[in-house]
Amino acid sequence: MKGQVTLENERVRLSPLTMDNYKVLIPIASQENLVQYSPSDIATPNSLKNYVTIALQQLTAGTSIPFIIYDKKQGVYAGCTRYMNMNYKNKVLHIGSTWIGREFQGTGLNTEMKKLMLEYAFTTLDFEKVEFRVDERNTASRKAVEKLGCVLEGILRKDVYLLDGFKRNTCCYGLLRTEWIKKNQ
Repeated sequence: MKGQVTLENERVRLSPLTMDNYKVLIPIASQENLVQYSPSDIATPNSLKNYVTIALQQLTAGTSIPFIIYDKKQGVYAGCTRYMNMNYKNKVLHIGSTWIGREFQGTGLNTEMKKLMLEYAFTTLDFEKVEFRVDERNTASRKAVEKLGCVLEGILRKDVYLLDGFKRNTCCYGLLRTEWIKKNQ
């Protein structure tokens, strides 16, 4: 399928998410409150299947490239991530819909996969800006994107309803290709 690619370094492999491989993620996706700051429902096998179906529809539409995350250090699948809201005309995309099991959080896996995705977005896909949207209360994710060099560009107040009915404030972070190159020279 157009847009599908595998990204890999010594720590992580990001492979195309498919209807054939998503089932290995059911035990991770069913961890309680794993995506408490996200509007996505992945907690049951059926909701996870629907989540993957939507991601693949977006892939077909050319607005998303979804990945399944394989932690090479632990030798197991860890979760999902994707390029999304891909605007080729303005050369801006989002990295989001990222979730990894609790056992992978704080291990450096997320940083390594984000570096892979940023490098590919800026160099191969030729995007000029990458954005991240993060719940204002999710301090761990906010610190993670700031560590990558992203700048808080603003907060969208009462922006997105979550599964529990809470309407979150969304922090909008951005990273320009010129900033990425300067930081990684």
